[in-house]
Amino acid sequence: MWKDTKLTDLLNIELPIVQGPFGGRISSIALTTAVSNAGALGSYGCQPFYAHEIIEISNDIRKETSKPFNLNLWVNDVDPETTNFNEQSLADIIKIFQPYFDEVGAEPPTYPLPESPTFENQIEAIFEVKPAVFSFVFGIPSEDILEKCRRLNIKTIGAATTLDEAIAIENAGIDALVATGIDAGGHRVSFLDKPENSLVGTFSLIPQVADHVKIPIIAAGGIVDARGVKAAFALGADAVQIGTAFLATEESGTSNIHRKKLFSTDARYTTLTKLFTGRLSRGLRNRLTEELKDYQNSVAPYPLQGKIVGKLGAYPANTESNPDFKSFWAGQAAPLLKYHHVNEVIENIVNEMDK
Repeated sequence: MWKDTKLTDLLNIELPIVQGPFGGRISSIALTTAVSNAGALGSYGCQPFYAHEIIEISNDIRKETSKPFNLNLWVNDVDPETTNFNEQSLADIIKIFQPYFDEVGAEPPTYPLPESPTFENQIEAIFEVKPAVFSFVFGIPSEDILEKCRRLNIKTIGAATTLDEAIAIENAGIDALVATGIDAGGHRVSFLDKPENSLVGTFSLIPQVADHVKIPIIAAGGIVDARGVKAAFALGADAVQIGTAFLATEESGTSNIHRKKLFSTDARYTTLTKLFTGRLSRGLRNRLTEELKDYQNSVAPYPLQGKIVGKLGAYPANTESNPDFKSFWAGQAAPLLKYHHVNEVIENIVNEMDK
């Protein structure tokens, strides 16, 4: 029975399907709860929020579902280059983007740039909320944090982009892992090497990981329908994580223009770029990614770059700003999208898998 796997047993869920957690304020209560209520694992990307906001979000989720859900954080939330970032650094980057600021009639940001929530602050909310699942990217939390999660009966899920990272996650005593291939949308969450050196495809990564680790494996990247689920399971996965197909639904927190693009021929063309956040991410090509593709190494470090392009209307995602300068996260399987609602996505997979 395809529904009975090591992950469904671990998390006490009905379906071995995990909704990808979206940062950048494009997660939503409606999406998370719809996925969990359907028997899968709904997720909420808490990367942009302070601890008190995460607590409020969790309370709102629990008003809509009694099923398990997942909260996601970024362990490494500041690039080391930020320590050397100064007023002149900002001025140099503004010069690159100035024509675009002029075009939209926006004022560029000034130094110093606003602060962002920190993992140290956010993790306290996880301990207070006690979600069924705490997942994380860009690293592994300290042993103290992992031990506290065990005491609180919070299951942990790490993210790996290489076999080495998968082994490190298992050795840390984490309950399960997401094996995320280069075809996945959003950020490349590598932590043992540069993401540019960790470009392994999903269906090459899964069997490597399956041959070396014993904890449940969640396959991510290039999976939008039952064909991807069957392929992932055949290669050794215990579950799948689906991002773009859920992002495209009406229940997600993204913009209408983003949804429209995901169902258009634009979805055929994705690229890896640092322009929107300072970290390598996969999204749809647009004017900004193409005109500035030679400036990948001239952008500000994370999280500062997002505060610069945010002034162009790149964020938040649920605004209908100029698509030429907007981040439209998408995986390489986006041209396969068919469904506009969460239940349609899940029901199609279940029906095909049950045949």
